[in-house]
Amino acid sequence: MSPLAQPAQGVGDPLVNGAVFAAFVVATLLVVYRVSRRGRTTDDYYAAGSRFTGAQNGFALSGDFLSAASFLGIAGAIAVNGYDGFLYSVGFLVAWLLILLLVAEPVRNTGRFTMGDVLAHRMRQRPVRAAAATSTLVISLFYMLAQMAGAGAVVALLLDVHGAGGQALVIAGVGLVMIVYVLVGGMGGTTWVQIIKATMLVLCAVLMTVFLLGKFGFDLSALLEQAAAGNAKGEKVLAPGVQYGHTTTSAVDFLSLSVALVLGAAGLPHVLMRFYTVPDAGQARRSVVWAVGIMAVFYAATLVIGYGASALVGSDRILNSTGRENSAAPLLAFQIGGTVLLGVVAAVAFATILAVVAGLTITASASFAHDVYANILRRGEPAPGSEVRVARATAVVIGLLATAGGVLANGQNVAFLVGLAFAFAASANLSTLLYSLFWKRFTTSGTLWAMYGGLGSCLLLVVLSPVVSGEPTSILPGVDFAVFPLSNPGLVSIPVSFACGWLGTVLGREEADPRRQAEMEVRSLTGL
Repeated sequence: MSPLAQPAQGVGDPLVNGAVFAAFVVATLLVVYRVSRRGRTTDDYYAAGSRFTGAQNGFALSGDFLSAASFLGIAGAIAVNGYDGFLYSVGFLVAWLLILLLVAEPVRNTGRFTMGDVLAHRMRQRPVRAAAATSTLVISLFYMLAQMAGAGAVVALLLDVHGAGGQALVIAGVGLVMIVYVLVGGMGGTTWVQIIKATMLVLCAVLMTVFLLGKFGFDLSALLEQAAAGNAKGEKVLAPGVQYGHTTTSAVDFLSLSVALVLGAAGLPHVLMRFYTVPDAGQARRSVVWAVGIMAVFYAATLVIGYGASALVGSDRILNSTGRENSAAPLLAFQIGGTVLLGVVAAVAFATILAVVAGLTITASASFAHDVYANILRRGEPAPGSEVRVARATAVVIGLLATAGGVLANGQNVAFLVGLAFAFAASANLSTLLYSLFWKRFTTSGTLWAMYGGLGSCLLLVVLSPVVSGEPTSILPGVDFAVFPLSNPGLVSIPVSFACGWLGTVLGREEADPRRQAEMEVRSLTGL
Protein backbone atom coordinates (compact mmCIF):
# COMPACT_ATOMS: atom_id res chain seq x y z
CA MET A 1 0.00 0.00 0.00
CA SER A 2 1.40 3.39 -0.95
CA PRO A 3 1.87 6.10 1.70
CA LEU A 4 -1.02 8.12 0.29
CA ALA A 5 -3.39 5.19 0.59
CA GLN A 6 -2.82 4.35 4.22
CA PRO A 7 -5.87 5.22 6.27
CA ALA A 8 -5.95 7.04 9.58
CA GLN A 9 -2.24 7.83 9.67
CA GLY A 10 -0.32 10.82 10.97
CA VAL A 11 1.86 13.03 8.84
CA GLY A 12 5.39 14.25 9.37
CA ASP A 13 7.51 13.54 12.44
CA PRO A 14 5.41 13.53 15.66
CA LEU A 15 8.45 14.69 17.65
CA VAL A 16 8.96 17.70 15.37
CA ASN A 17 5.26 18.55 15.44
CA GLY A 18 5.17 18.20 19.23
CA ALA A 19 8.20 20.48 19.53
CA VAL A 20 6.42 23.09 17.40
CA PHE A 21 3.38 22.93 19.68
CA ALA A 22 5.51 23.25 22.80
CA ALA A 23 7.47 26.20 21.39
CA PHE A 24 4.26 28.07 20.53
CA VAL A 25 2.76 27.44 23.97
CA VAL A 26 5.89 28.63 25.79
CA ALA A 27 6.26 31.74 23.62
CA THR A 28 2.64 32.81 23.94
CA LEU A 29 2.52 32.09 27.67
CA LEU A 30 5.48 34.44 28.11
CA VAL A 31 3.57 37.13 26.19
CA VAL A 32 0.44 36.51 28.28
CA TYR A 33 2.42 36.70 31.52
CA ARG A 34 4.10 39.99 30.58
CA VAL A 35 0.77 41.53 29.59
CA SER A 36 -0.90 40.35 32.80
CA ARG A 37 1.54 42.38 34.92
CA ARG A 38 0.27 45.70 33.51
CA GLY A 39 -2.97 45.75 35.47
CA ARG A 40 -5.18 43.63 37.64
CA THR A 41 -8.40 45.64 37.79
CA THR A 42 -11.78 44.46 36.54
CA ASP A 43 -11.47 46.72 33.50
CA ASP A 44 -8.04 45.24 32.71
CA TYR A 45 -9.29 41.66 33.01
CA TYR A 46 -12.46 42.13 30.94
CA ALA A 47 -11.49 44.79 28.38
CA ALA A 48 -7.68 45.18 28.61
CA GLY A 49 -8.23 48.74 29.81
CA SER A 50 -9.57 49.67 26.33
CA ARG A 51 -5.99 50.30 25.28
CA PHE A 52 -5.92 48.64 21.84
CA THR A 53 -6.01 50.58 18.58
CA GLY A 54 -8.43 49.88 15.75
CA ALA A 55 -5.73 48.08 13.73
CA GLN A 56 -4.67 45.92 16.67
CA ASN A 57 -8.25 45.07 17.52
CA GLY A 58 -8.94 44.32 13.85
CA PHE A 59 -6.26 41.64 13.92
CA ALA A 60 -7.66 40.35 17.22
CA LEU A 61 -11.21 40.33 15.82
CA SER A 62 -10.09 38.34 12.81
CA GLY A 63 -8.18 36.06 15.18
CA ASP A 64 -11.34 35.52 17.21
CA PHE A 65 -13.40 34.87 14.09
CA LEU A 66 -10.96 32.81 12.02
CA SER A 67 -11.34 29.70 14.08
CA ALA A 68 -10.69 26.01 13.52
CA ALA A 69 -13.81 26.11 11.38
CA SER A 70 -12.13 28.51 8.97
CA PHE A 71 -8.71 26.94 8.79
CA LEU A 72 -9.62 23.26 9.06
CA GLY A 73 -13.33 22.89 8.42
CA ILE A 74 -13.71 25.15 5.37
CA ALA A 75 -10.57 23.86 3.67
CA GLY A 76 -11.83 20.31 4.23
CA ALA A 77 -15.35 21.17 3.06
CA ILE A 78 -13.97 22.63 -0.19
CA ALA A 79 -11.61 19.69 -0.67
CA VAL A 80 -14.46 17.18 -0.37
CA ASN A 81 -17.52 19.11 -1.60
CA GLY A 82 -15.94 21.80 -3.78
CA TYR A 83 -18.12 24.78 -4.57
CA ASP A 84 -20.64 24.04 -1.81
CA GLY A 85 -17.86 24.11 0.78
CA PHE A 86 -16.80 27.60 -0.31
CA LEU A 87 -20.26 28.89 0.61
CA TYR A 88 -19.14 28.87 4.25
CA SER A 89 -16.43 31.41 3.38
CA VAL A 90 -18.91 33.68 1.62
CA GLY A 91 -21.37 33.56 4.51
CA PHE A 92 -18.72 34.24 7.15
CA LEU A 93 -17.36 37.26 5.25
CA VAL A 94 -20.67 38.87 4.28
CA ALA A 95 -21.75 38.68 7.93
CA TRP A 96 -19.31 41.45 8.81
CA LEU A 97 -21.19 44.01 6.75
CA LEU A 98 -24.08 43.71 9.21
CA ILE A 99 -21.67 44.16 12.11
CA LEU A 100 -20.10 47.23 10.51
CA LEU A 101 -23.36 48.94 9.58
CA LEU A 102 -25.59 48.16 12.57
CA VAL A 103 -23.75 46.78 15.58
CA ALA A 104 -20.13 47.88 16.14
CA GLU A 105 -20.55 51.55 17.12
CA PRO A 106 -23.81 51.31 19.12
CA VAL A 107 -22.57 48.33 21.13
CA ARG A 108 -19.28 50.09 21.93
CA ASN A 109 -21.10 53.28 22.94
CA THR A 110 -23.77 51.75 25.16
CA GLY A 111 -22.02 48.85 26.89
CA ARG A 112 -19.08 48.41 29.20
CA PHE A 113 -18.02 44.76 29.30
CA THR A 114 -20.79 42.44 28.07
CA MET A 115 -23.88 42.27 25.89
CA GLY A 116 -25.92 42.33 29.10
CA ASP A 117 -24.75 45.92 29.66
CA VAL A 118 -26.35 46.99 26.38
CA LEU A 119 -29.67 45.26 27.02
CA ALA A 120 -29.91 46.35 30.66
CA HIS A 121 -29.48 50.01 29.78
CA ARG A 122 -33.21 50.51 29.18
CA MET A 123 -34.66 47.27 30.63
CA ARG A 124 -35.05 45.81 34.11
CA GLN A 125 -31.54 44.70 34.95
CA ARG A 126 -31.86 41.41 36.81
CA PRO A 127 -34.02 39.33 34.41
CA VAL A 128 -32.34 40.75 31.30
CA ARG A 129 -28.83 40.13 32.59
CA ALA A 130 -29.79 36.57 33.57
CA ALA A 131 -31.11 35.95 30.06
CA ALA A 132 -28.01 37.49 28.46
CA ALA A 133 -25.70 35.36 30.61
CA THR A 134 -27.67 32.20 29.78
CA SER A 135 -27.49 32.97 26.07
CA THR A 136 -23.77 33.75 26.23
CA LEU A 137 -22.94 30.55 28.08
CA VAL A 138 -24.93 28.33 25.69
CA ILE A 139 -23.52 29.95 22.52
CA SER A 140 -19.95 29.96 23.85
CA LEU A 141 -20.09 26.31 24.89
CA PHE A 142 -21.56 25.26 21.54
CA TYR A 143 -18.88 27.23 19.67
CA MET A 144 -16.21 25.70 21.88
CA LEU A 145 -17.37 22.20 20.97
CA ALA A 146 -16.33 22.92 17.39
CA GLN A 147 -12.90 24.18 18.42
CA MET A 148 -12.26 21.23 20.70
CA ALA A 149 -13.37 18.81 17.98
CA GLY A 150 -10.87 20.52 15.67
CA ALA A 151 -8.19 20.19 18.34
CA GLY A 152 -8.76 16.47 18.61
CA ALA A 153 -8.59 16.06 14.84
CA VAL A 154 -5.55 18.11 13.94
CA VAL A 155 -3.34 17.42 16.97
CA ALA A 156 -4.08 13.68 16.84
CA LEU A 157 -3.14 13.70 13.16
CA LEU A 158 0.08 15.63 13.69
CA LEU A 159 1.16 13.68 16.78
CA ASP A 160 0.06 10.37 15.20
CA VAL A 161 -2.38 9.63 18.02
CA HIS A 162 -4.96 6.95 17.25
CA GLY A 163 -8.10 5.85 19.02
CA ALA A 164 -10.78 7.75 20.91
CA GLY A 165 -8.84 7.57 24.18
CA GLY A 166 -5.73 9.17 22.75
CA GLN A 167 -7.70 11.96 21.08
CA ALA A 168 -9.59 12.58 24.32
CA LEU A 169 -6.24 13.12 26.07
CA VAL A 170 -5.22 15.55 23.31
CA ILE A 171 -8.44 17.55 23.76
CA ALA A 172 -7.90 17.59 27.53
CA GLY A 173 -4.39 18.97 27.04
CA VAL A 174 -5.65 21.74 24.79
CA GLY A 175 -8.35 22.60 27.33
CA LEU A 176 -5.78 22.81 30.13
CA VAL A 177 -3.50 25.19 28.22
CA MET A 178 -6.49 27.35 27.27
CA ILE A 179 -7.56 27.66 30.92
CA VAL A 180 -4.05 28.79 31.85
CA TYR A 181 -4.16 31.52 29.16
CA VAL A 182 -7.39 32.92 30.55
CA LEU A 183 -6.41 32.70 34.21
CA VAL A 184 -3.06 34.37 33.71
CA GLY A 185 -3.65 36.94 31.00
CA GLY A 186 -7.29 37.99 30.98
CA MET A 187 -8.49 39.93 27.95
CA GLY A 188 -5.14 41.69 27.39
CA GLY A 189 -3.16 38.47 27.16
CA THR A 190 -5.85 36.76 25.11
CA THR A 191 -5.92 39.69 22.67
CA TRP A 192 -2.17 39.51 22.05
CA VAL A 193 -2.44 35.77 21.47
CA GLN A 194 -5.19 36.53 18.93
CA ILE A 195 -3.02 39.12 17.16
CA ILE A 196 -0.07 36.71 16.93
CA LYS A 197 -2.35 33.91 15.77
CA ALA A 198 -4.12 36.02 13.11
CA THR A 199 -0.79 37.16 11.66
CA MET A 200 0.51 33.59 11.53
CA LEU A 201 -2.75 32.29 10.06
CA VAL A 202 -2.95 34.78 7.19
CA LEU A 203 0.75 34.44 6.36
CA CYS A 204 0.42 30.65 6.39
CA ALA A 205 -2.65 30.72 4.13
CA VAL A 206 -0.98 33.08 1.66
CA LEU A 207 2.23 31.01 1.69
CA MET A 208 0.34 27.79 0.97
CA THR A 209 -1.65 29.52 -1.79
CA VAL A 210 1.51 30.75 -3.52
CA PHE A 211 3.12 27.31 -3.22
CA LEU A 212 0.04 25.65 -4.69
CA LEU A 213 -0.38 28.04 -7.59
CA GLY A 214 3.34 27.76 -8.32
CA LYS A 215 3.03 23.98 -8.68
CA PHE A 216 0.46 24.56 -11.44
CA GLY A 217 2.33 27.37 -13.18
CA PHE A 218 0.02 29.94 -11.56
CA ASP A 219 -2.79 28.58 -13.71
CA LEU A 220 -5.95 28.33 -11.61
CA SER A 221 -7.76 26.37 -14.33
CA ALA A 222 -5.10 23.66 -14.23
CA LEU A 223 -5.46 23.47 -10.46
CA LEU A 224 -9.24 23.08 -10.73
CA GLU A 225 -8.95 20.38 -13.39
CA GLN A 226 -6.58 18.38 -11.19
CA ALA A 227 -8.88 18.93 -8.18
CA ALA A 228 -11.76 17.38 -10.11
CA ALA A 229 -9.55 14.46 -11.11
CA GLY A 230 -8.46 13.89 -7.51
CA ASN A 231 -11.98 14.00 -6.09
CA ALA A 232 -14.24 10.96 -5.98
CA LYS A 233 -17.13 13.16 -7.16
CA GLY A 234 -15.28 14.33 -10.27
CA GLU A 235 -16.17 17.56 -12.02
CA LYS A 236 -19.30 17.94 -9.91
CA VAL A 237 -17.15 19.67 -7.25
CA LEU A 238 -16.64 22.62 -9.62
CA ALA A 239 -20.36 23.47 -9.63
CA PRO A 240 -23.09 23.92 -7.01
CA GLY A 241 -25.05 20.95 -5.74
CA VAL A 242 -22.59 18.33 -4.46
CA GLN A 243 -23.65 18.82 -0.83
CA TYR A 244 -26.78 20.93 -1.22
CA GLY A 245 -29.48 21.02 -3.88
CA HIS A 246 -30.15 17.33 -4.59
CA THR A 247 -33.57 17.58 -2.99
CA THR A 248 -35.88 20.33 -1.82
CA THR A 249 -34.90 19.60 1.77
CA SER A 250 -31.18 19.99 1.09
CA ALA A 251 -31.79 23.23 -0.83
CA VAL A 252 -33.81 24.65 2.07
CA ASP A 253 -31.12 23.42 4.47
CA PHE A 254 -28.54 25.40 2.52
CA LEU A 255 -30.74 28.50 2.68
CA SER A 256 -31.09 28.01 6.44
CA LEU A 257 -27.31 27.67 6.83
CA SER A 258 -26.73 30.83 4.78
CA VAL A 259 -29.17 32.86 6.88
CA ALA A 260 -27.50 31.63 10.08
CA LEU A 261 -23.98 32.47 8.84
CA VAL A 262 -24.88 35.96 7.64
CA LEU A 263 -26.93 36.96 10.69
CA GLY A 264 -25.15 35.01 13.40
CA ALA A 265 -21.86 36.90 13.57
CA ALA A 266 -23.57 40.05 14.87
CA GLY A 267 -24.86 38.04 17.84
CA LEU A 268 -21.65 36.22 18.81
CA PRO A 269 -20.80 37.26 22.40
CA HIS A 270 -17.02 37.00 21.99
CA VAL A 271 -17.14 39.26 18.91
CA LEU A 272 -19.34 41.83 20.65
CA MET A 273 -17.13 41.87 23.75
CA ARG A 274 -14.05 42.69 21.71
CA PHE A 275 -15.45 46.14 20.83
CA TYR A 276 -14.83 47.17 24.47
CA THR A 277 -11.06 46.74 24.12
CA VAL A 278 -10.79 49.97 22.05
CA PRO A 279 -11.14 53.50 23.47
CA ASP A 280 -14.06 54.78 21.37
CA ALA A 281 -16.62 53.97 18.67
CA GLY A 282 -14.43 55.32 15.88
CA GLN A 283 -11.74 52.77 16.72
CA ALA A 284 -14.43 50.07 16.95
CA ARG A 285 -15.57 50.88 13.42
CA ARG A 286 -11.97 50.98 12.20
CA SER A 287 -11.28 47.59 13.78
CA VAL A 288 -14.15 46.05 11.77
CA VAL A 289 -12.74 47.50 8.53
CA TRP A 290 -9.33 45.99 9.33
CA ALA A 291 -10.92 42.65 10.21
CA VAL A 292 -12.89 42.52 6.94
CA GLY A 293 -9.74 43.18 4.89
CA ILE A 294 -7.75 40.52 6.71
CA MET A 295 -10.50 37.94 6.43
CA ALA A 296 -11.12 38.65 2.74
CA VAL A 297 -7.51 37.72 2.00
CA PHE A 298 -7.78 34.58 4.12
CA TYR A 299 -11.08 33.32 2.70
CA ALA A 300 -9.87 33.83 -0.85
CA ALA A 301 -6.87 31.67 0.05
CA THR A 302 -9.10 28.90 1.45
CA LEU A 303 -10.58 28.35 -2.01
CA VAL A 304 -7.12 27.58 -3.44
CA ILE A 305 -6.12 25.52 -0.38
CA GLY A 306 -9.29 23.42 -0.46
CA TYR A 307 -9.12 22.64 -4.17
CA GLY A 308 -5.37 22.15 -3.83
CA ALA A 309 -5.96 19.48 -1.19
CA SER A 310 -8.38 17.72 -3.53
CA ALA A 311 -5.84 17.93 -6.36
CA LEU A 312 -2.69 16.79 -4.57
CA VAL A 313 -3.96 14.71 -1.63
CA GLY A 314 -7.26 13.38 -2.95
CA SER A 315 -10.66 13.27 -1.31
CA ASP A 316 -10.37 9.57 -0.44
CA ARG A 317 -7.14 10.05 1.50
CA ILE A 318 -8.64 13.02 3.34
CA LEU A 319 -11.77 11.13 4.37
CA ASN A 320 -9.73 8.09 5.48
CA SER A 321 -7.35 10.12 7.65
CA THR A 322 -7.60 10.85 11.35
CA GLY A 323 -9.87 13.88 11.56
CA ARG A 324 -11.44 13.27 8.13
CA GLU A 325 -12.31 16.60 6.42
CA ASN A 326 -10.54 18.59 9.15
CA SER A 327 -7.22 17.01 8.09
CA ALA A 328 -7.18 18.46 4.56
CA ALA A 329 -4.96 21.49 5.29
CA PRO A 330 -2.28 19.59 7.31
CA LEU A 331 -2.17 16.77 4.74
CA LEU A 332 -1.77 19.31 1.94
CA ALA A 333 1.00 21.14 3.80
CA PHE A 334 2.95 17.92 4.19
CA GLN A 335 2.39 17.07 0.52
CA ILE A 336 3.70 20.37 -0.87
CA GLY A 337 6.26 21.45 1.74
CA GLY A 338 7.24 18.41 3.72
CA THR A 339 8.01 18.55 7.44
CA VAL A 340 8.94 22.26 7.44
CA LEU A 341 5.64 23.56 6.05
CA LEU A 342 3.74 20.99 8.09
CA GLY A 343 5.45 22.36 11.20
CA VAL A 344 4.25 25.86 10.30
CA VAL A 345 0.70 24.63 9.72
CA ALA A 346 0.87 22.66 12.96
CA ALA A 347 1.75 25.79 14.90
CA VAL A 348 -0.95 27.82 13.16
CA ALA A 349 -3.64 25.18 13.68
CA PHE A 350 -2.74 24.86 17.34
CA ALA A 351 -2.64 28.64 17.75
CA THR A 352 -6.01 28.96 16.03
CA ILE A 353 -7.73 26.53 18.37
CA LEU A 354 -6.12 27.79 21.57
CA ALA A 355 -6.72 31.47 20.84
CA VAL A 356 -10.37 31.11 19.84
CA VAL A 357 -11.22 28.86 22.79
CA ALA A 358 -9.46 31.26 25.17
CA GLY A 359 -11.49 34.16 23.77
CA LEU A 360 -14.74 32.23 24.17
CA THR A 361 -13.83 31.20 27.69
CA ILE A 362 -13.10 34.71 28.89
CA THR A 363 -16.33 35.96 27.30
CA ALA A 364 -18.47 33.31 28.98
CA SER A 365 -16.75 33.71 32.35
CA ALA A 366 -17.03 37.51 32.15
CA SER A 367 -20.74 37.27 31.39
CA PHE A 368 -21.38 35.08 34.42
CA ALA A 369 -19.18 37.08 36.78
CA HIS A 370 -20.28 40.54 35.61
CA ASP A 371 -23.95 39.94 34.80
CA VAL A 372 -24.93 37.20 37.26
CA TYR A 373 -22.55 37.58 40.21
CA ALA A 374 -21.83 41.31 40.29
CA ASN A 375 -25.16 42.74 39.08
CA ILE A 376 -27.74 40.09 40.06
CA LEU A 377 -26.41 38.37 43.16
CA ARG A 378 -24.43 41.36 44.55
CA ARG A 379 -26.82 44.00 43.10
CA GLY A 380 -24.04 45.99 41.46
CA GLU A 381 -21.84 46.20 44.57
CA PRO A 382 -19.38 43.28 44.54
CA ALA A 383 -16.49 43.25 47.01
CA PRO A 384 -13.23 44.65 45.61
CA GLY A 385 -11.48 41.99 43.53
CA SER A 386 -14.23 39.42 43.97
CA GLU A 387 -15.63 39.81 40.46
CA VAL A 388 -12.31 38.86 38.83
CA ARG A 389 -11.94 35.90 41.19
CA VAL A 390 -15.40 34.65 40.25
CA ALA A 391 -14.58 35.12 36.55
CA ARG A 392 -11.44 33.03 36.90
CA ALA A 393 -13.25 30.27 38.77
CA THR A 394 -15.97 30.29 36.11
CA ALA A 395 -13.32 30.02 33.39
CA VAL A 396 -12.07 26.78 34.94
CA VAL A 397 -15.59 25.29 35.04
CA ILE A 398 -16.34 26.35 31.45
CA GLY A 399 -13.01 24.99 30.26
CA LEU A 400 -13.76 21.59 31.81
CA LEU A 401 -17.27 21.51 30.29
CA ALA A 402 -15.92 22.46 26.86
CA THR A 403 -13.27 19.75 27.09
CA ALA A 404 -15.90 17.11 27.92
CA GLY A 405 -18.12 18.34 25.08
CA GLY A 406 -15.21 18.31 22.66
CA VAL A 407 -14.63 14.64 23.38
CA LEU A 408 -18.28 13.89 22.52
CA ALA A 409 -18.18 16.02 19.34
CA ASN A 410 -14.86 14.61 18.12
CA GLY A 411 -15.05 13.62 14.44
CA GLN A 412 -17.72 16.14 13.42
CA ASN A 413 -16.86 18.72 10.73
CA VAL A 414 -15.97 21.86 12.67
CA ALA A 415 -17.35 24.26 10.05
CA PHE A 416 -20.71 22.53 10.35
CA LEU A 417 -20.67 22.77 14.17
CA VAL A 418 -19.81 26.47 14.00
CA GLY A 419 -22.74 26.95 11.62
CA LEU A 420 -24.97 25.68 14.42
CA ALA A 421 -23.35 28.09 16.90
CA PHE A 422 -24.11 30.93 14.49
CA ALA A 423 -27.76 29.83 14.39
CA PHE A 424 -27.88 29.98 18.20
CA ALA A 425 -26.29 33.44 18.23
CA ALA A 426 -28.66 34.88 15.64
CA SER A 427 -31.70 33.27 17.27
CA ALA A 428 -30.97 34.41 20.83
CA ASN A 429 -29.08 37.70 20.51
CA LEU A 430 -29.56 39.47 17.20
CA SER A 431 -33.25 40.29 17.61
CA THR A 432 -32.81 41.63 21.14
CA LEU A 433 -29.82 43.80 20.15
CA LEU A 434 -31.56 45.32 17.13
CA TYR A 435 -34.86 45.83 18.95
CA SER A 436 -33.08 47.43 21.94
CA LEU A 437 -31.09 49.78 19.75
CA PHE A 438 -33.72 50.76 17.18
CA TRP A 439 -37.28 50.07 18.49
CA LYS A 440 -38.60 52.62 20.97
CA ARG A 441 -41.46 50.43 22.24
CA PHE A 442 -39.29 47.41 23.07
CA THR A 443 -39.66 46.25 26.69
CA THR A 444 -38.18 43.85 29.20
CA SER A 445 -40.83 41.21 28.51
CA GLY A 446 -40.07 41.48 24.78
CA THR A 447 -36.38 40.98 25.53
CA LEU A 448 -37.03 37.85 27.57
CA TRP A 449 -39.47 36.41 25.04
CA ALA A 450 -37.00 37.01 22.19
CA MET A 451 -33.94 35.55 23.93
CA TYR A 452 -35.54 32.52 25.54
CA GLY A 453 -37.88 31.90 22.58
CA GLY A 454 -35.05 32.04 20.04
CA LEU A 455 -32.63 30.03 22.18
CA GLY A 456 -35.22 27.42 23.17
CA SER A 457 -36.60 26.92 19.65
CA CYS A 458 -33.09 26.60 18.22
CA LEU A 459 -32.05 24.06 20.84
CA LEU A 460 -35.24 22.03 20.41
CA LEU A 461 -34.92 21.93 16.63
CA VAL A 462 -31.27 20.84 16.81
CA VAL A 463 -32.17 17.99 19.20
CA LEU A 464 -34.93 16.86 16.83
CA SER A 465 -32.78 17.20 13.69
CA PRO A 466 -30.42 14.80 11.86
CA VAL A 467 -27.54 16.43 13.74
CA VAL A 468 -28.35 14.38 16.84
CA SER A 469 -29.97 11.21 15.45
CA GLY A 470 -31.18 9.39 12.38
CA GLU A 471 -28.07 9.56 10.16
CA PRO A 472 -24.74 7.69 10.07
CA THR A 473 -22.97 11.01 10.73
CA SER A 474 -25.25 11.99 13.65
CA ILE A 475 -23.96 12.40 17.20
CA LEU A 476 -26.18 9.42 18.19
CA PRO A 477 -26.21 7.32 15.00
CA GLY A 478 -27.78 4.28 16.63
CA VAL A 479 -31.16 5.93 17.32
CA ASP A 480 -33.64 7.91 15.26
CA PHE A 481 -35.96 10.55 16.72
CA ALA A 482 -35.28 13.21 14.06
CA VAL A 483 -38.58 14.82 13.08
CA PHE A 484 -37.16 18.18 11.97
CA PRO A 485 -35.56 17.70 8.51
CA LEU A 486 -33.04 20.58 8.47
CA SER A 487 -29.52 20.24 9.88
CA ASN A 488 -29.34 23.99 10.57
CA PRO A 489 -32.45 25.48 12.23
CA GLY A 490 -31.68 29.16 11.54
CA LEU A 491 -34.38 29.61 8.90
CA VAL A 492 -37.03 28.79 11.52
CA SER A 493 -35.54 29.80 14.87
CA ILE A 494 -34.35 33.30 13.83
CA PRO A 495 -37.83 34.47 12.67
CA VAL A 496 -39.28 32.84 15.82
CA SER A 497 -36.96 35.02 17.92
CA PHE A 498 -38.02 38.24 16.17
CA ALA A 499 -41.68 37.24 16.40
CA CYS A 500 -41.37 36.42 20.10
CA GLY A 501 -39.75 39.78 20.79
CA TRP A 502 -42.58 41.58 19.05
CA LEU A 503 -45.29 39.51 20.75
CA GLY A 504 -43.71 39.89 24.19
CA THR A 505 -43.64 43.66 23.75
CA VAL A 506 -47.16 43.99 22.34
CA LEU A 507 -48.82 41.58 24.80
CA GLY A 508 -46.83 42.64 27.85
CA ARG A 509 -48.36 45.01 30.39
CA GLU A 510 -45.34 47.23 30.90
CA GLU A 511 -44.52 50.34 28.89
CA ALA A 512 -41.09 51.36 27.61
CA ASP A 513 -39.43 54.17 29.57
CA PRO A 514 -39.12 57.06 27.08
CA ARG A 515 -36.36 58.79 29.09
CA ARG A 516 -34.10 55.73 29.21
CA GLN A 517 -34.82 54.98 25.57
CA ALA A 518 -33.90 58.54 24.55
CA GLU A 519 -30.72 58.41 26.61
CA MET A 520 -29.72 55.11 25.03
CA GLU A 521 -30.42 56.47 21.54
CA VAL A 522 -28.21 59.51 22.12
CA ARG A 523 -25.47 57.46 23.71
CA SER A 524 -25.51 54.77 20.99
CA LEU A 525 -25.24 57.35 18.21
CA THR A 526 -22.80 59.80 19.77
CA GLY A 527 -20.91 57.96 22.52
CA LEU A 528 -21.72 60.72 25.02
